[in-house]
Formats: sequence, structure tokens, C-alpha cells
Amino acid sequence: MALDDSQSKIPSGTLLLPPGTGDRIELMLTFLRIVEAGNLSAAAAQLGTTQPTVSRRLQTLERALGLRLLQRTTHTMRLTQDGERCYERAKELLAGWARFESELKGAREEPEGTLRVIVPHAFGQDRLVGPLARYLQQHAGMTVEWLLHDDRAIHDYISAGIDCAIQVGEVTDPGLVAIPLGQVQRIVVAAPSLLAGRDVPQDAGELAKLPWLALHTYYRNEVLLEHTVSHKRKRLQIKPRFSTDSLYALRSAAIRGLGVGIGSRWALTEALANGQLVQLVPEWQAAPLPVSLVYPYARFYPARLRRFIDLIRAEGGALFDSAG
Repeated sequence: MALDDSQSKIPSGTLLLPPGTGDRIELMLTFLRIVEAGNLSAAAAQLGTTQPTVSRRLQTLERALGLRLLQRTTHTMRLTQDGERCYERAKELLAGWARFESELKGAREEPEGTLRVIVPHAFGQDRLVGPLARYLQQHAGMTVEWLLHDDRAIHDYISAGIDCAIQVGEVTDPGLVAIPLGQVQRIVVAAPSLLAGRDVPQDAGELAKLPWLALHTYYRNEVLLEHTVSHKRKRLQIKPRFSTDSLYALRSAAIRGLGVGIGSRWALTEALANGQLVQLVPEWQAAPLPVSLVYPYARFYPARLRRFIDLIRAEGGALFDSAG
């Protein structure tokens, strides 16, 4: 749930807490974290507090509303009917509050300071440099730390001082807001020298006989390919001769004839055009990878981050959906 991404208004009849029951927004936020994290411990970790504190906030909210929101046993937790209604209303309430708070705290202020962004190596050295340049040109008071990193398992953005990241692949961390930006198409390629004069393979099954390269961020010992017309799938077991976490290193190894590799079409286009690489099994492709802008949940986002989010969202389709 992206607190700053909802466009709905708070409907009449939204449950509000009477005076004297503590921070209403904090209680609602805690309730949402419990539901989305699945348990009190995970919610406490996301909120940077303790499990007893989270439990007390839930009890305070239930007493204030006069409703039982969650049914809890030793091993399970589920929403009551009242809890389901409260959950939907709380999302609307907090989305409205986030917009309201941003306006009061200077949504129109000119950003200044340092923005710290994690970006994948290939995109961070190529397609994302244009938006980065426009961001710096628009905001003279900003500096940017542009951190190239392909590891998707960064859990504590706040303690690391990270404002946001561009992530390729599924976002599984419930503590992050994830804004979809597009998809990256992936194809199978090799150097002409690897084929030794043989015809370009047309069926995925023929690839098993060839040496392989692995981009272990996304595949290691097996690959799954899908036919673009029939949608038939084939799973191949591979033993890579070369394994890397760098798309550019994979491309270089493929150009030198070390093996077959699967990579983002946009990064291989030039090598395909000049004959350094050829596309194998052109009617078969690996599943496209989703690209997202991610950042930690917060009640208020500084202008430096809001401006960057706005820019990347506006340009995301052109940057990534065209990154075939």
C-alpha cells in the first residue's frame, strides 16, 4: 500500500477516535502495519518499535472504536468483519492525511540536500543517467549519491540512509512502497563464433547442447523460456561456464564466444545490430522483469524524494517499457 498513491477521498462516516485516545494517525498506521505484515513482531520491526508497544496500540484502537478488529490465537491472526471495514477506511484516511501533511510541511518547497539512490549497474550507467541529469538541472540545491547495486536484498533503507531505489525483479519486502515503472524484455543471445557455422537454433530444446553463461541475479542453474505465440514453456537445466551479477559482463563474455546468455534486450541491441551477437530461438523469451521505484513507508516524505519520485514516474514508461 503506497500511502501517497491513493486518489480517493475520505468518505463520510469514516471512523475517528474521540479526544484523549492518543495519536489517532499513529494507531491507524500501526493497525495497517499489523495487517500487511501478518503479525505483531513484523509490524514492530517495520515501525522501529517493540511488539508490546504495537500490541498496546492495537488494544487502544480497539477500545476507542469499541470494536474487535483482529481475532488472534497462538498461531493465527485474521481480520474480523469490523476489522476489514476499518482496514479499508484506514487506508483512505492515511492516504488523505499524507497528502494533507505534505501540503502543510512544504509540498512546494525547493528541495535541497543530498538524495541517496540505489540503482542497478546497467540502468544506473545508461538509461537512468538522463533523468538524473534533468533532476539536478531542475533543482540547483541538490546533490545525488548514485549507488550502483544489483543486490535486491537490502532491508534497512533507513539506517543505511537510502532515500529510494530502482529495483528490477519482484518486490517482496512488505516494508517498502513499490511504484511499478515498466518491464524489461529478455532474450537469448550468443556470438556467431559459438555456433561454429551451424544454423541459429530455433527451438528452445536445442540450447541445452551449448555452453552457458549465467546472470545469477536472475538465473543460475536453470532457465525457463516461453514461446511468444503458443505460450508453451520449456525449462532447461544448465551448467554455466561463467557466472556474474553484471549484465555488461555477461554481454562482454557472450561477445567473446564464451557461451549463451539471457539478457535485457535494450542492453544487447547494439551488439545485435553490428553482428557481434545473434539472437537465438527468436520466438522464445525469458519472462520480462518488472521494474519498480521503491522507498520505505513514512508519514512524511522530504521534497528531495517527492521531486525524484514525480520525475521517475513521469518518465518510467518511456524508460522501461521501451527498454525491450
